[in-house]
Amino acid sequence: MAPQTQSQRLPPPSQPSGKGEVGELKMQLRQLAGSRAPGVEDLKRELYKKVISYMTVGIDVSSLFSEMVMCSATSDIVLKKMCYLYVGNYARVHPDLALLTINFLLKDCQDDDPMIRGLALRSLCSLSVKNLVEYLVGPLRAGLQDSNSYVRTVAAIGVLKLYHISPTTCTESDFPVALKALLLHDPDAQVVANCLSSLQEILTLEGNSSEEASKEKELLLSKPVIYALLNRIREFSEWAQCLILDLVVKYIPSESSEIFDIMNLLEDRLQHANSAVVLATINLFLHLTISMADVHQQVYERIKAPLLTLVSSGSPEQSYAVLSHLHLLVTRAPILFSSDYKHFYCRYSDPSYVKKLKLEMLTAVANESNTYDIVTELSEYAANVDVAIARESVRAVGQIALQQYDVNAIVDRLLQFLEMEKDYITAETLVLVKDLLRKYPQWSHDCIAVVGNVSSSNVPEPKAKAALVWMLGEYSQDMLDAPYVLESLIDSWDEEDSAEVRLHLLTAVTKCFFKRPPETQKALGAALAAGLADAHQDVHDRALFYYRLLQHDVSIAERVINPPKQAVSVFADTQNSEVKDRIFDEFNSLSVIYREKIWALWLLQQDLLPMPSQVKESKQLTMICY
Repeated sequence: MAPQTQSQRLPPPSQPSGKGEVGELKMQLRQLAGSRAPGVEDLKRELYKKVISYMTVGIDVSSLFSEMVMCSATSDIVLKKMCYLYVGNYARVHPDLALLTINFLLKDCQDDDPMIRGLALRSLCSLSVKNLVEYLVGPLRAGLQDSNSYVRTVAAIGVLKLYHISPTTCTESDFPVALKALLLHDPDAQVVANCLSSLQEILTLEGNSSEEASKEKELLLSKPVIYALLNRIREFSEWAQCLILDLVVKYIPSESSEIFDIMNLLEDRLQHANSAVVLATINLFLHLTISMADVHQQVYERIKAPLLTLVSSGSPEQSYAVLSHLHLLVTRAPILFSSDYKHFYCRYSDPSYVKKLKLEMLTAVANESNTYDIVTELSEYAANVDVAIARESVRAVGQIALQQYDVNAIVDRLLQFLEMEKDYITAETLVLVKDLLRKYPQWSHDCIAVVGNVSSSNVPEPKAKAALVWMLGEYSQDMLDAPYVLESLIDSWDEEDSAEVRLHLLTAVTKCFFKRPPETQKALGAALAAGLADAHQDVHDRALFYYRLLQHDVSIAERVINPPKQAVSVFADTQNSEVKDRIFDEFNSLSVIYREKIWALWLLQQDLLPMPSQVKESKQLTMICY
């Protein structure tokens, strides 16, 4: 028997096969609407579950709206929750149907059960229908004065929802004033937190157009409000603690004694189990002491232990977030973390993005006292099966060498990498050796002796091949085979896809000609001819420039192309200090993880800037919200 086609297969039992099944549900709900027989509540639950499951998979069951509302006349809180979920979903899409729910929601807002009152008020405020705003004011005012803390908690957020529907109604009803009163006097911490969250957003949005709202926002940062919140901070949830700490960052103490009072009060928050609370506290301490150099340094010492503890415990995503903040601190005060370098050794179980960040940390904390241990550890990572980590470890060794720490031992390590006979290790090492020779020309004899044994055919990567070609031209007087290696590369000019390599090849063979003209004259002619015929504009222009320069005067050409060079003292940093300072101002935000300023992140979101590598890599993370 032939198998059924896709169109002939029966639908799964969780989905209705057509309008008939929705109609059957409608009929069953209508039958149960006024019934009080035993077991009716259980039948309603099963039907409600079916309706919710259909709605969840995208099937339109809005035709059941009136029946669902009729069946909501029950004291069963589970049925109430499912009904509110259904109503909230379809009220946005069908505002006309939302009118059917007003009466039973208003009635439930006066129920004896505080859970039902809270749920009904939340559903009423979530309808987001502008025509129904007049029905929200009374229940919200009653909710803010309710004896139960859960209802007040819901009402505090409901005020914000009302503001988004109708800002005028919200402000004219004096709800911001009521929220402020609850903020200062309500005994429940969650109510206070919700009032603070709603007030901050309302006053921020109002402040753009109202001077009075701007003044009210400033009053939130007054000493009585700040101290009232800080004195109760242990009562709040972790989310609320972060909210309060972010508010206190904006507070400007009138005298230094206030700074010490706040820091003493929040000292135990540094030992909190939640990384968000710890980072928010650290952010506050750093900003409070930014103008007090001695105290600021002591803060660095104090926050070191909590951060290192968070790195070694928790999920990889948390470790990455904390390490990103640590990396920013290390770049500002590397000596404070130099003795703790072993905390940044990679563990076998670490994901690659955490390992990469740890390698950057090891590079940043390296100094005279720990360089040997760090470079030894990094050399082990060069044999890692993860090619990306092996590459990063070689780069890290080179970066430490460029920082002028124990160069002798590090150069030996780098040259040993060339003996590993792995293409990607050889490629990274050649690039780093080129940079080292630009900074430490005195090491040319040792380096060239080893680099001369590297075959260009074993270097497929363009950047590495360009580095090798540069060394062949720059030190051709010390490399016996340099003219002949360059000649072989010129012979395969048409097979070389990289314009960068071809540009370096033109320069290298010209430099070699100045030092060893008899052996290089033929190769130079072939290179210039190939360059002039090259389709790449830059290659063609450089070949033409060299040809005319040599034709005019060889001695002048040598002074232009191969002048005496000074050692490079400093390589351009990928991120200048101004950007780092700006990111430091945005501590405890995604700016630190992406290493981009807030406005740059907005441009990235709008696809107005190219995405940097840190952002691309961070996309794979489950980010922690602070």
